[in-house]
Amino acid sequence: MAEIETVANRIIENVERVIVGKRAEVQLTVMGLLSQGHILIEDVPGVGKTVLAKSLSKSVGCAFQRIQFTPDMLPSDVTGVSVFNQRDREFEFRPGPIHAQIVLVDEINRATPKTQSALLEAMEEKQVTVDGHTYRLGPPFMVLATQNPIEYEGTFPLPEAQLDRFLLRIHLGYPSRAHEIEILDRQQHTHPVDELEQVVSVDELLAVQTAVKDIYIDTLVKEYIVEIVRQTREHPDVYLGSSSRGALAMYRLAQARAAMLGRDYVLPDDVKVLASAALSHRIIVGPAARIKDVEPAQIVQDILDRIPVPGAQVKA
Repeated sequence: MAEIETVANRIIENVERVIVGKRAEVQLTVMGLLSQGHILIEDVPGVGKTVLAKSLSKSVGCAFQRIQFTPDMLPSDVTGVSVFNQRDREFEFRPGPIHAQIVLVDEINRATPKTQSALLEAMEEKQVTVDGHTYRLGPPFMVLATQNPIEYEGTFPLPEAQLDRFLLRIHLGYPSRAHEIEILDRQQHTHPVDELEQVVSVDELLAVQTAVKDIYIDTLVKEYIVEIVRQTREHPDVYLGSSSRGALAMYRLAQARAAMLGRDYVLPDDVKVLASAALSHRIIVGPAARIKDVEPAQIVQDILDRIPVPGAQVKA
């Protein structure tokens, strides 16, 4: 567990050389990386969404690609395309930018749903299929997607199937007054992300991703996770609750959080801290609750307040 904690702290400290005053959000991002999941970073323009993704990729030294989504993009612009080679008289595949280890999908909700759907197979099965041929994506594979709030003009809301494939969603928010002054000082001459160095090797990252899965989760904690997810489907303010992916997301993230804190076992507190980030984007609020401006995060908090926290049990 010490190795996982050490690797995680190195990544966090390196990213914080660029991202100021957002430690909780940086920690969530690293948890997502250790859990082998994909992350949706949602917020208004200019708060550091793209910079966070670039900082993370430079810290771990993975093959990196950036896709700037626009309304005129086609799915082949993401996955790649087969081109006829006149010299060899054969079709050859030219891979798209999705064929990398860490992929930054900038402003994912600027593209049409057809182009957004090009990410579905890659995010779930870590492969893409073009013209009947399947191409595997090498590990570690992670999508970091940024989006502006959907009420802004020129955006296409992500469909539920797309949202469900993101392990968690985070919000950065505006920096405090002091942190904003610090940002100005740090960028007086150059941007800190340009000077960022790799602090973890790919082999180290793959090793800790595997080790995280060995963190112990008691049966009572598993039942707690499942009950939270089931309550999202039965809550009166919810039109559509979380899928089983939500339970698996909390399971994996809780393991990562426990390891990052130096524990080889998961506590119910790990689940409670991560529930909103893992479940809020998977919940569709009912029409009546939407009129009252009920947010998914409020529903998750209400569920956490009502479900008893499991206690310790003595092994026979």
